[in-house]
Amino acid sequence: MKIEDAIKSKNMSLGSRTSINIMYTDNVIQEKSYEIFKNFDLSSQQYNVLRILRGQKGKPANLYTIQERMIHKMSNTTRLVDKLILKGLVSRIICEKNRRKVEITITEKGLELLNEMDTIVENNNKELIKNLTIEEAETLNFLLDKLRG
Repeated sequence: MKIEDAIKSKNMSLGSRTSINIMYTDNVIQEKSYEIFKNFDLSSQQYNVLRILRGQKGKPANLYTIQERMIHKMSNTTRLVDKLILKGLVSRIICEKNRRKVEITITEKGLELLNEMDTIVENNNKELIKNLTIEEAETLNFLLDKLRG
């Protein structure tokens, strides 16, 4: 469906059409992903933190490392980590010699949750691009990377 039909608007400039199309598509993706995360009592940002920590392969990360790797750069990383600690999905160790140094790691429970979610999330991702050929998906990724500069 064309974006003009989806939002019932005509005669947009190319820049407006492109921006609105990206925002509208992002919203569609977020809505489909929201249901998955909701079933696991997570937000997309909490899921992102867990994936970042899993990617550390057992090495602790600090808040800065997590923040710079987040998809949503405006996320309150401290609050997200606090919520994940309450759920037992991550742990935080504060250095006794330098209390500003905080190390965050994913727990076994967090790893198990991600393992449980992996296939479900991957199936959702495949469903999102089912109308694209492999070449179109590669081109889309190239163009999105190019758009961001």
